[in-house]
Amino acid sequence: MTRSPAAPGGTLVLDSEGLARAVLRDRTVTTWLALARADDLRVITSAATLVEVVHPRINRPALEWTLSRIVVEPVTEAVARHAAALLTSAGLHGHKHAIDAMLTATALASPGPTTILTSDPEDLTALCAGHATVIKI
Repeated sequence: MTRSPAAPGGTLVLDSEGLARAVLRDRTVTTWLALARADDLRVITSAATLVEVVHPRINRPALEWTLSRIVVEPVTEAVARHAAALLTSAGLHGHKHAIDAMLTATALASPGPTTILTSDPEDLTALCAGHATVIKI
């Protein structure tokens, strides 16, 4: 059975480090992005992740080009409530983990299987509770 292009085979999720490295054209991340494209995976990030990535020295044209090639998912009330529940389940709280929780809730709401590229695998693994693959980059 062949998948239709309208039915992706899963989702690749970029956290702030994954997105920042994509902007910098990091070889590891660009390889992941090429594999995702070849395997018909959706590539996403959370709108909350943009808050972490945007800073005065970022290459804005490169950021905008990268964002044009991925889906930036909004943080809805449902995502925020799910993120809060994930924090509680993982025994985490506070602003230190809030964006990771919103990214994880976004990832878990996406078509699976889901893979998250991150520089923070410990917290994201705890938040995912086995429902997504977490890869350290």
